[in-house]
Amino acid sequence: MMEHAYSAAGITVLDFDAAVRKRPGMYFGVGLDDPKLPTMLLSAAARHALHPATRVAEEHSLSAAIEILGDLRFQVTIDQQHTWTDSPPLGYFGSLIGSEWWLLAAIATLCETTTVDVWRDNLGFRQELTGLRPSSTPERYEPPSGSGIRISFTLDERTLPANTALPADLDGIEVHGPYCAAAEGPGRVTLHDHRHDGQADTR
Repeated sequence: MMEHAYSAAGITVLDFDAAVRKRPGMYFGVGLDDPKLPTMLLSAAARHALHPATRVAEEHSLSAAIEILGDLRFQVTIDQQHTWTDSPPLGYFGSLIGSEWWLLAAIATLCETTTVDVWRDNLGFRQELTGLRPSSTPERYEPPSGSGIRISFTLDERTLPANTALPADLDGIEVHGPYCAAAEGPGRVTLHDHRHDGQADTR
């Protein structure tokens, strides 16, 4: 039997964004060539809002709004209670998206542009990204009340099948996933398609 020798020289370590683009099915369940990908991106955002990292909040405890702003544009707003004081910690590649929101970060890797807002106690920071990579440093801005995070995604049409768009039918958005066993809680996700006035759904 022929033995194969493995060494560190034969191992390629991919950055997070490159790993997502290489194997998107590991994050979203479908590949880049699947027309269901935009639907799965919305589902991933909704599931992550209701099932955040344990250091953020308990499952089914956060409220979130997902707004479809165009065929390739949507934003996610989550009422996260931040613990930072003077400025937020930086996450992937020096961006305002930390590893606690890894699935939202994965969505950003498939975007042409991404805008991130974080705020608490009348202190807000905003940053522009190209994909997941910062194209600017975080800047102060006048935030809304409360504490939260908002990420606005513009999908990169070059990575999607031709003529692909975010779905018009919100019934296909899955907010829990097959392995959710958490008890019901106060958390909710509201989906609103601004392309079609009046189409909203709360789950």
